[in-house]
Amino acid sequence: MQWQYKPKPDYEIVKRLQNELNIPEKNAYLLAQRGISNFEEARRFFRPQLTDLHDPFLMKDMDTAIARIEKAIKNNEKILIYGDYDVDGTTAVSIVYSYLIDFYDKVDTYIPDRYSEGYGISVQGIDFAANNGFSLVIALDCGTKAIDKVGYAQQKGIDFIIGDHHTPGEVLPSSVAFLNPKQPACPYPYKELSGAGIAFKLIQALQQKMQLPLDDIMPFLDLVAVSIGADIVPITGENRIMAYYGLKQIEKNPRPGLRALSRTKQDKTLDISDLVFTLAPRINAAGRIKHGKEAVKLLVEKDLSIANRFADEIELYNEERRGYDQKITVEALQQIKDQKEENRFSTVVFHPEWHKGVVGIVASRLIETYYRPTIVFTQSNGVISGSVRSVSGFNVYDALQACSDHIIQFGGHKYAAGLTVAPDQFDNFKAKFEEVVKNTITEVSMVPEIRIDTDLSFKDINRKFFNILKQMAPFGPGNMHPVFVTRGVNDTGYSKKVGKDQNHLKLSLRELKSGLTMSGIAFNMADKTGLVKSGVPLSIAYTIEENHWNNKVSLQLRIKDIKPVYEQQES
Repeated sequence: MQWQYKPKPDYEIVKRLQNELNIPEKNAYLLAQRGISNFEEARRFFRPQLTDLHDPFLMKDMDTAIARIEKAIKNNEKILIYGDYDVDGTTAVSIVYSYLIDFYDKVDTYIPDRYSEGYGISVQGIDFAANNGFSLVIALDCGTKAIDKVGYAQQKGIDFIIGDHHTPGEVLPSSVAFLNPKQPACPYPYKELSGAGIAFKLIQALQQKMQLPLDDIMPFLDLVAVSIGADIVPITGENRIMAYYGLKQIEKNPRPGLRALSRTKQDKTLDISDLVFTLAPRINAAGRIKHGKEAVKLLVEKDLSIANRFADEIELYNEERRGYDQKITVEALQQIKDQKEENRFSTVVFHPEWHKGVVGIVASRLIETYYRPTIVFTQSNGVISGSVRSVSGFNVYDALQACSDHIIQFGGHKYAAGLTVAPDQFDNFKAKFEEVVKNTITEVSMVPEIRIDTDLSFKDINRKFFNILKQMAPFGPGNMHPVFVTRGVNDTGYSKKVGKDQNHLKLSLRELKSGLTMSGIAFNMADKTGLVKSGVPLSIAYTIEENHWNNKVSLQLRIKDIKPVYEQQES
């Protein structure tokens, strides 16, 4: 791994923050590094305020969307809440459905089947709406590129309101209202909302229009927080505010569905990673293995005993998902070796019988071995469909655009996307994708990177420093968990392999300069045992966390990489 130091902040700003806030210099350094320069900015960062949420009517077409919903309610029309089958889509649908059903009963939900319908708005979904008397569809976390589908719906007398956050193309859907802050003509100040974030802005606008208290809809922020973590959107601006209060809601009074899904004792403050690694995979498992509507059923349920039953079923789907994930990863790695493709610039693998629900997870797994843009394909409904994952600094969406002559359709983000390819175009696509990646990727993007905030001595690590560090949460893109480097440490003699398969390292390290010791955990780094035990002075890259053990709480280092001192140079 390459260790890349973040830019150093202005030292004058660091000293000013240190004095104004009465905090350690290293904490002030981290704040200045994040663009915070004075007391007021620090206050807003540490204490996000709901009053700083933007007026939802600043979003283009929001007034039109609200007027159309009000008209539907007044005329007793049936409203269908339509969303994608992933975490962002199912949470978005659950937010709007739960809000509307409390005062209007002619509302239902629709999640497309991952296998028979695929991503986004489908002909089957529109036919369902038409056949069941729905005259208004509110599509969430999808629809930006559904030009033809929206036109088909219009022919059947169905209006669409689209609330999406995916990058629009040159042509926009002819929906009644198109809520997407990323469209060129939208003046909305914050552009990085998740799909569930846009769903929340929609109900916020309805609440304002009906002159009802905004406090009444704050419990919906639990689902917004889950979507923010799962969809890897920046945790800045409005997203930071909503994630902050959403985490508090999950801790204090989670909806029954989230309470039932949480399989761990909450003996510590929740953070975004808890949502990403505990709740999100289970919500996703419903759509991957059975159907996304199972996740919506769970998330809108108000009875905890029923929610527990739904959660038990979803846990079984999650276990099944794990099995497919492990099996396909092994097969994909073998395919790369068999086809002698270890030294390519991209990874493109395909098997017609791989489970469509886990190819995205497998793509992420493959990047852990071959760090390069990766696509895992399977066959479904006569076409080859794939899930794409990228590496730091490489825009895979642009790469797919350059290959569009060989693609039926695609959509997504800079670092993750999905696409379908005709079987007779697969080889052409694979060759073109490799060519595009080879000609556009930089050397830096081909090596895994750890972004380092600053060097730190063990003497700087104390409870006051850590308590202020914790208040910088929630962490995520745009505000990553600070990563530190300490140079010149060695093993005290008590470091050892741990874990069921002895593949982790429990470390006991002494800083040579100060003589102070710290414990640490290095997951999946048992191969570093020889280096640690060699006596060579080491440099370590790490984050700091609390370790809860036997009713005791202590600070420990979560190791990200270990190198001999002479190999680690500032870059």
